[in-house]
Amino acid sequence: MIFDWIFGFFSNDMAIDLGTATTLVYVKGKGVVLIEPSVVAIHKASRAILAVGDDAKRMVGRTPGSIVATRPLRDGVITDFEATEEMLRYFITKAHNRKKFVRPRVIIAVTSGITEAEKRAVKESGAEAGAREIYLVEEPMAAAIGAGLPVQDPGGNMVVDIGGGTSEVAVISLAGIVKCKMIKIAGDEMDESIIRHLKDKHNLLIGERTAEEVKIKIGSAYPDEEIEEEEIEVKGRDLVSGLPKNITIKVEEVREALEEPVSNIVKTVKEVLEETPPELSADLVDRGIVLTGGGSQLRGIDKRLSEETSLPVRKAEEPSRCVAIGAGKCLDEIGLLRRIVSLSSGGY
Repeated sequence: MIFDWIFGFFSNDMAIDLGTATTLVYVKGKGVVLIEPSVVAIHKASRAILAVGDDAKRMVGRTPGSIVATRPLRDGVITDFEATEEMLRYFITKAHNRKKFVRPRVIIAVTSGITEAEKRAVKESGAEAGAREIYLVEEPMAAAIGAGLPVQDPGGNMVVDIGGGTSEVAVISLAGIVKCKMIKIAGDEMDESIIRHLKDKHNLLIGERTAEEVKIKIGSAYPDEEIEEEEIEVKGRDLVSGLPKNITIKVEEVREALEEPVSNIVKTVKEVLEETPPELSADLVDRGIVLTGGGSQLRGIDKRLSEETSLPVRKAEEPSRCVAIGAGKCLDEIGLLRRIVSLSSGGY
């Protein structure tokens, strides 16, 4: 125990948004200090970790046969325990300026649909990566806190968190999640929809990075005259000739490609609203819906949701950072932390 105290004295507590696509690290007293892709490059034969984060992301789609650049999380769940452990160790050390004797208290944001077995896997990965105490907080709650919603009040707050692997819709009151639904449709599925569309309509095969670039630059969920003429050149491989090929596509075509994932997210929001207690529903008429997560930055998705639900919809100020900021705020509010997180053994 004395060593835990010593390690803790030299360590700043931190919160980690362990996302399918991106990991963010919040250090107490400093804010968000690290944003890197949740990607690990592994040597197939030896299973040695060759690169993590930005360095590994640059290898995606460009590695030789002996190396694979992979995401150790899929749909918010750990699929590769060892790679996740190494990734967490890398991020914890980097956030502390590569100090080796670091044993911080860590809050990790996890999806709301996580099972007990998956919770244990996250905690074990964090412990092996060097954390001395680990707490888990559900992403919708962390997102709501990060967006500045009054989650402890006896009133309804609705947050729609669209990440990389999952979208989570939650109604929150009195520091608890009243209704919540999680679907495995988010930013990654949007990218895959663009890939499928270009393959089916143009016989063009593109990679994940190109699809993501198309989504970010001209993706939209709602018609807007101001952007309808925007276009982008897309490069890939012609499926007929097998040769490199480039085409030009416009906003309308990308919106068509994104219709299925967007409509599924809208459908999930409606389902949660239908199951929300009437008193909390009344609160939402005035408070509306808050959008968080990187996927919420898709242009027009707020207008689409507002039209479909007849509720006011707004995007949080820093949507992609809300989960990390919210989890980080819990480090300063121990009372709130005790109410909303699952405590690992050896904690309070």
